Amino acid sequence: MLGEILEIKDNYLILKNDNITEDIINLYVKVFDAKRTFIGEISSFSKEKITIKLLGEIINQKFTYGISRKPSFTAQTTLLPENEIKILFGSSNYNPKTSLYFGKSVLYDNNPIFLNINDLFANHLVILGNTDSGKSCGMARLLQNLFYKKDSVALNSTFFIIDAYGEYKNAFSQINYVNKDLGYKNYTTDLQTKEELLQIPLWLLSLDDICLLLEVSDKNQIPIVERALNLVTIFSRENEKVIKYKNSIIAKALLDIFINGNTPAQTRDQVFSTLSRYNTKDLNLDTPIYLPGYTRPLKQCMMIDETGKIRDMELVIKFLSSFVLDEMQLKLPDGSFKYTLKDLLYAFDFALIDEGVLMNSEVYNLAHSLRVRLASLVDSEVNAFFEFSNYFTKDEFMYNLTHKDNKKMQVINLNLNSIDDRFAKNVAKIYSKLIFDYSKNYETRAQNPVHIVLEEAHRYVQNDNDVEILGYNIFERIAKEGRKYAVLLNLISQRPSELSQTVLSQCNNFIVFKISHPDDINYIKPMIPYVDEEMVEKIKNLPTGHCLTFGKAFIIPTIVKMDLATPTPSSGSCDISATWF
Repeated sequence: MLGEILEIKDNYLILKNDNITEDIINLYVKVFDAKRTFIGEISSFSKEKITIKLLGEIINQKFTYGISRKPSFTAQTTLLPENEIKILFGSSNYNPKTSLYFGKSVLYDNNPIFLNINDLFANHLVILGNTDSGKSCGMARLLQNLFYKKDSVALNSTFFIIDAYGEYKNAFSQINYVNKDLGYKNYTTDLQTKEELLQIPLWLLSLDDICLLLEVSDKNQIPIVERALNLVTIFSRENEKVIKYKNSIIAKALLDIFINGNTPAQTRDQVFSTLSRYNTKDLNLDTPIYLPGYTRPLKQCMMIDETGKIRDMELVIKFLSSFVLDEMQLKLPDGSFKYTLKDLLYAFDFALIDEGVLMNSEVYNLAHSLRVRLASLVDSEVNAFFEFSNYFTKDEFMYNLTHKDNKKMQVINLNLNSIDDRFAKNVAKIYSKLIFDYSKNYETRAQNPVHIVLEEAHRYVQNDNDVEILGYNIFERIAKEGRKYAVLLNLISQRPSELSQTVLSQCNNFIVFKISHPDDINYIKPMIPYVDEEMVEKIKNLPTGHCLTFGKAFIIPTIVKMDLATPTPSSGSCDISATWF
């Protein structure tokens, strides 16, 4: 027995020390009280006293975190025997199909720790820690433990890794050597390599996705994007109907200019400016207007006579009115036809003069800023990510994304290392939304679980203004709704203080390596269950490769030493001496 209980305060027991001298800090304790069995952890001890933090109870040979009633002063305390330690480490009920080796106990002679696969992978996971603390290696080892299992193979698993630095290719590129039925696929953003290029099919994106791509920053910009997408429906196809609709848009814009109340000179200049930029073979500055006995080009009809009026304004208005069509009921693209960034830019140009946008300087400026961003995408190297030679459906796209040579790939790595941070963030959101939306539409809910692993998650999963602009943030939506559709987030971050509070609060499993920055510690304390000052001190002092684990998958909070990933991800620090000398 450890000693007599002297005091019960909050969730702590203060015991008299019965001559125990060896180091027992952080060891687990069993507390007997009538028919109840409590589990605690020794948080401190001296020659006189031992302090035990109560963690939970063992009920029906299973540990339950938390206590509903405290033990009495007559309770007996002893160090937890080895056979019951296995209950806390998951080895007492090991099952090859439902159990996963995780690591070794630091305090109990490298005792192996096993996790329930459902408790781990059916919930959102967060891995936190300083640079070089072991985060990336820990994530790689965790998945390697899953795929290296000899008694059962997770053939139907799907892990999309949003790889910020291209670190994971080395860790998973050879998993088919372990088991020929396993597969890994890497997509790159490096336009100079021969590897498969990460691509984004515009026609499979929603209005919200296009808004993300164009970095919409004001709600009033959304209708403009929507209008451009409506126009893409017809402008991406070459036929007579398209020409007629373009003529109608231009004619209505010009008619708006005539009734705007400007001086004749201003009206003439605006008409010339508009037709110089927006024109068709039927409607341009040189289009002939037929008069009784002779013909004049449209631009001559706009000349100002000696009275200061536009010479043939009524004739021009009548001519333009002949092009105006009844309003067509256009719809957003439904994925049934292919269009390109150039098609969208072309439609955007007409959206800028449609619906009176040209006459509203504030709306025009908002629209024009989006047009500039779109044009920069068209003219930059990233346009290559949107180019496709053939049309395909969303089903075909998702199949090709997750298969290679008609073989299912378990790990799909999206390497974003070669694009700038802003574009990478948009790509991460767009791909995550594609995956989430696709998973929501399965006939049988959650029939194909998908995990989205976000390396350097603080670059993507932030407290953005998406909620104010679009009404939601895709990562927050997945965090709140993803489990019922079997779309799970695995976040890896060295700066938890930059992560979305909503997303972090929805996570159920935590693997925390060393964190020393006080801002990060103070940020996670109120959002993560079980974190108190004692845990904070542990987190601050963890060696590399050691982590503190807690959550649904971890029977009890404990310090674990994870095995080194084999092979490791390319996330190590530079070897300065080897490079220099």
